[in-house]
Amino acid sequence: MSELMEQFLALSVSPPLIPSLPDDITVDIVAARVPLNHYPTLSHVSKSFRKLIASPTLYKRRSQLGITQHRVYAVLQSRKTRASSFYILHRKVDDCSNRLVVVRSITLKSSCGNYVPVGSKVYVFNDEDALSIDCTSHTSQSIPDIPQRMAYKVVNVVDEKKIYVIGDSVCHVVKEKGGMLRETWKKAVMVFDTQTQLWEPKLVKEDMFLGVLWSDSVVMDGKIYMKDYSKGNSFVYEPDERKWEFMDEVLNSKAWKGACVVDNVLYYHDLRALRAYDPKKSCWSVVNGLGDFLVAKTARSRWCHAVNYGKEKLALFFHKNHDGKEVIFCAVIALERRQGGEIWGQMESCDVVNEDGLFDMVKFVTVSL
Repeated sequence: MSELMEQFLALSVSPPLIPSLPDDITVDIVAARVPLNHYPTLSHVSKSFRKLIASPTLYKRRSQLGITQHRVYAVLQSRKTRASSFYILHRKVDDCSNRLVVVRSITLKSSCGNYVPVGSKVYVFNDEDALSIDCTSHTSQSIPDIPQRMAYKVVNVVDEKKIYVIGDSVCHVVKEKGGMLRETWKKAVMVFDTQTQLWEPKLVKEDMFLGVLWSDSVVMDGKIYMKDYSKGNSFVYEPDERKWEFMDEVLNSKAWKGACVVDNVLYYHDLRALRAYDPKKSCWSVVNGLGDFLVAKTARSRWCHAVNYGKEKLALFFHKNHDGKEVIFCAVIALERRQGGEIWGQMESCDVVNEDGLFDMVKFVTVSL
């Protein structure tokens, strides 16, 4: 008996999903024909469908059929309580507008955390613990925490296999006269293997300076790019060669923050234009075609978060005063590289996704379901 059939049988503790059809046919229909934004409604049809929607079986079948969609998740922090909550960007069925909907089954213990998407999961490394969130079932489980305390850290995934945690770590503790302990800090790289769920031995970089507060970090072509908040320098770490480099003045010339990568090109919005950096050409350009509309929409916003929204597409989140109150907008932009290398953008939608202005934007990530 195949593994997939065993999973179907495990689901079949309740009556058939559709009495006139075998469950495997029903699963194929739901996987191939029903859009993800209809899944919440479908889960209310019966207990059996609710169990199916929350089961890895459905999403595994979608993957086997080559049908995957990108879903955006957000971490918002309450300005009142400083507590963080996990949200999903949900497309409403009635008017096709986007909304941020809180995922109540997920509890984030700490307001300070690093979030990194890997496939259909989001890995969280915060001050208290480490966990992985399964976005197919909206459940979480604990994973081994970072073996050693780290400060000023950034977290990124390379090739959807290994998570790199880069920051300052205690490497030596020396006992001085009088019994006082003195800690020696070094720049370190910790690697978490998402397949084995184990941490690899720590790598120490002796000649990198400490105390760097990173304003942002992204991955392009298997390399980790980091932006220094205080001095504006950009660094790159090559995992394969375990090598650090200063980036050229071109990348340093822009204060990129809240950036994302789509097709190995870095994008960020500086409240004047949507800008793109191509590491192969080592040059910045402005995304054409958006005109004054996006500038008007983001006017008086403090800053924007960009997130990959699938193939040749990104989503831009920003605060703005709307009808007398502060809200969070989401603009979905389709990208196209034309002959000559110019990048053009087309606004597909721009919606108010959160009407409660008492939340700060912490992080946005995209998973594949």
